[in-house]
Amino acid sequence: MNWSAKIITHKKVKRIAVYFEQNIRMQEKVKECEGAQWSTTKAVWHVEDTIENRFRFDLLPHSQSLPSREGIEQIEKFKNHLRSQRYSSSTVATYSDALKSFLVFYREKPINEITNEDVIIYNNDYILKNKLSASYQNQIVNAIKLFFQTIRETKIVVDKIHRPKRAKLLPNVLSKEEVKLLLEAHSNIKHKTMLSVIYSCGLRCGELLALKPADIDSKRNIVLLKNSKGKKDRIVPLSPKILDMLRDYYKICKPKYYLFEGQTEGRAYEARSLQLILKQALKKTGIKKPVTLHWLRHSYATHLLESGTDLRYIQELLGHNSSKTTEIYTHVSTKNLQQIKSPFDDL
Repeated sequence: MNWSAKIITHKKVKRIAVYFEQNIRMQEKVKECEGAQWSTTKAVWHVEDTIENRFRFDLLPHSQSLPSREGIEQIEKFKNHLRSQRYSSSTVATYSDALKSFLVFYREKPINEITNEDVIIYNNDYILKNKLSASYQNQIVNAIKLFFQTIRETKIVVDKIHRPKRAKLLPNVLSKEEVKLLLEAHSNIKHKTMLSVIYSCGLRCGELLALKPADIDSKRNIVLLKNSKGKKDRIVPLSPKILDMLRDYYKICKPKYYLFEGQTEGRAYEARSLQLILKQALKKTGIKKPVTLHWLRHSYATHLLESGTDLRYIQELLGHNSSKTTEIYTHVSTKNLQQIKSPFDDL
């Protein structure tokens, strides 16, 4: 895969430009970065200039070197193993890039001699030294653990590789009034329908763009989500109001293969274009919060909880494996908080 990256100034802001010939896998790798954009004037994809992105695109001094020959061979074997396990192409690329960083760090050491202590040294002398985030460190730990589970002769004890302590961040949530403003901001029926379906069904961006007309079951009032995150199918209820909106949209736009298609017939709408639609809606409404598409999913879950929906059902609707993931919405729901009277009121 031939590509290169460099720091550029775009609209007076430093960005990382990524140059490559038409390549689906490389395009997906770039799109994984939050804030990835296509510049029509410079004819290049560009992403935020962060430490993580500098590492991802080989702009840190350490990442410019290569692993040992043994390391390169093992990375290829690791990729083949992940593909045989039906991991998505983006996960294969992410995990193999993370493993490459680790094996470059220990390029002078035979892989079967690497120990748990070496993982700790790597975390301290590379991850922390370069101020990489805990989430990125966690991603690398995932790759290392998965890799060493596939190696027969190793001194690594996989179960003793510790993950970084996760920051307990609350999900970002909009009020119902703010959601309504956003969803009514666009007059274009396709734009309005896409944002409305994301909120009304609690979808991830990728789940919306993968929908096909046959996935909308108007008889049972459900939406079938196939092969979602974790390669799981699930169903979510379909609002009668959304069904009416979808019927109007279908009559006008007449999609052929995907429910929401781009300018090319039969090809799914692009995520970056959908992000731009949200950005335009925010500008029209004057909402200053740094809203992303995922905020609509968080808002859906929180509003369900505040209306009395059982947490177990919300877990199913969101497709969460663990109830602990869903429980985070109890910390942003204001239903019970609003019933608490401040002692200040009695002074």
